[in-house]
Amino acid sequence: MFKKILIANRGEIACRVIKTARKMGIQTVAIYSDADRNALHVKMADEAVHIGPAPANQSYIVIDKVMDAIRQTGAEAVHPGYGFLSENSKFAEALEAAGVAFIGPPKGAIEKMGDKITSKKIAQEAKVSTVPGYMGLIEDADEAVKISNDIGYPVMIKASAGGGGKGMRIAWNDQEAREGFQSSKNEAASSFGDDRIFIEKFVTQPRHIEIQVLCDSHGNAVYLHERECSIQRRNQKVIEEAPSPFLDEATRAAMGAQSVALAQAVGYTSAGTVEFIVDGERNFYFLEMNTRLQVEHPVTELITGVDLVEQMIRVAYGEKLPMQQSDLNINGWAMESRLYAEDPYRGFLPSIGRLTRYRPPVEEATKTRAVRNDTGVYEGGEISMYYDPMIAKLCTWAPDRATAIEEMRLALDGFEVEGIGHNLPFLAAVYDHEKFTSGNMTTAFIEEEYPEGFEGVTLERGVLQRIAAATAAMHRVAEIRRTRVSGRMDNHERKVGSEWNVALQGESFDLIVAADRDGATIAMGEDTYRVESDWTPGQPLARLMVDGTPLVMKVGKISGGFRVRYRGADLKVHVRTPRQAELARLMPEKLPPDTSKMLLCPMPGLIVKVDVAEGDEVQEGQALCTVEAMKMENILRAERKGVVKKINAEPGDSLAVDDVIMEFEAPA
Repeated sequence: MFKKILIANRGEIACRVIKTARKMGIQTVAIYSDADRNALHVKMADEAVHIGPAPANQSYIVIDKVMDAIRQTGAEAVHPGYGFLSENSKFAEALEAAGVAFIGPPKGAIEKMGDKITSKKIAQEAKVSTVPGYMGLIEDADEAVKISNDIGYPVMIKASAGGGGKGMRIAWNDQEAREGFQSSKNEAASSFGDDRIFIEKFVTQPRHIEIQVLCDSHGNAVYLHERECSIQRRNQKVIEEAPSPFLDEATRAAMGAQSVALAQAVGYTSAGTVEFIVDGERNFYFLEMNTRLQVEHPVTELITGVDLVEQMIRVAYGEKLPMQQSDLNINGWAMESRLYAEDPYRGFLPSIGRLTRYRPPVEEATKTRAVRNDTGVYEGGEISMYYDPMIAKLCTWAPDRATAIEEMRLALDGFEVEGIGHNLPFLAAVYDHEKFTSGNMTTAFIEEEYPEGFEGVTLERGVLQRIAAATAAMHRVAEIRRTRVSGRMDNHERKVGSEWNVALQGESFDLIVAADRDGATIAMGEDTYRVESDWTPGQPLARLMVDGTPLVMKVGKISGGFRVRYRGADLKVHVRTPRQAELARLMPEKLPPDTSKMLLCPMPGLIVKVDVAEGDEVQEGQALCTVEAMKMENILRAERKGVVKKINAEPGDSLAVDDVIMEFEAPA
């Protein structure tokens, strides 16, 4: 077996590979850029080599620099992770020439299937059903518009070397095709060093289901069943699960057999994924083959018990697969939630900064439940603007889908992240959504259910009552602490009253708290709640039992109460005496400042392009400027008709959230 491998990647996938290598007794080498000097993967590896500046095109995807690191350390093999150089045939060729094993497929398979244009042609020649599209190279935006019209809108504009949602746009008209072509081309060049673009029909109401394959160099190949990846935003997967709640045994077997046949047709070895669009009648259409490990591979591992990274290493070393297709059964159900550094309340725009608090739920695995968290960050670390915004992949497993979802809800409730914007509230909201829990979702789920963006969750009255009872009990504990600290009375419990009013999410509850040594009983009209907890003031995570059922909330102190975050809702909870509540109702509401005549930067980023000049009259929906963050281009548009009064930024400027890019005035 290899004695030392180099991981040509960063973040959570580098950490993931290091864990398996360590289990196998293999030493590891990490590579890192300026931005990743103190990254977790660097700390975990046995050795680490600096390879250049923060931008990936000056470090992680520069083949010569990676090869230098291999020579310096004497690594015998390289695991590329995903993204970066994982599907770069020139990198595989350079490794082969240097006598270093590539923990991935052969160069020829990468060339045939890693390139999305070539793979489509091969699939068509093999009579695999594919989505209609144009597989040739597209020279410019005019040609992109013509091709889009020939195919028929809507179309998907995709980077040939793309992955992870980068370099992908949906266009519904000529203007969007023109703009999408250029943005996709730019993103593809900066992310993959390859700006080739192709266009295909965008199939409405699809499900995205993919098959995991594993092949060795001795002619053996198996499929490890499927993953449902339909919960997506901007073509970036958000939640994945295995198996799919939609497939039947016949469809699963057909998709698996076709995937294996396609892999063997190109001499594939190692782990790979064949992706399909599946319609409402369970007809499936080949999309592409990813010649690498997928981000969402943990859910497959959880339902099969197969360590895919270990098998990739063993295949690269020349070993035979230890299993046959008949050995691979589906055991239980697994969920994966991608935790991103993005603000769901600002249209999911990227967020950067320091993780002032990062406390994932405890990882565990038993016969009835499992919690797994693949991550590449730590408390106190920085989230950089240079790379993908994914912080962690939280996974749960249980014997059935409903229980796996409930395990995920509890794990999300207990996941503490502070210091940056993140999508935990949105993830929690999805797991409570009826369309998701029923399994009746498509790739249009987020677009259809959150057409105006995510604005938080409105909790049901019964849930609000449980939170009101819990926070009243917590407030009593805080008041006892306060009177003890002040030393104003020996009998502090007399000082703390029993009658309170709790106001939250537009609701108001009068209640009476009766405390004892084990907790408190809360009377709320005709209802009573029993609250038990060891929570103490200052703890940011409150774990309580309300009527014998767990209630886990993230809490912070505000004047006169708490900030509570629970299941996608962000609540200001005010706990007042009856007299204070009466006076509070008379207070005028504070209105936010008027920013309607300003274009504010919605994320930390770089101004790439300004499309207007001072004095220009703009129309609703007109492109004003382009901001790049985490290698994704975002076109900012006018919300209404107006005249550009002042422009405060120009291309090349780095801006913070809410910096004023330009100001407007009403048209004459």
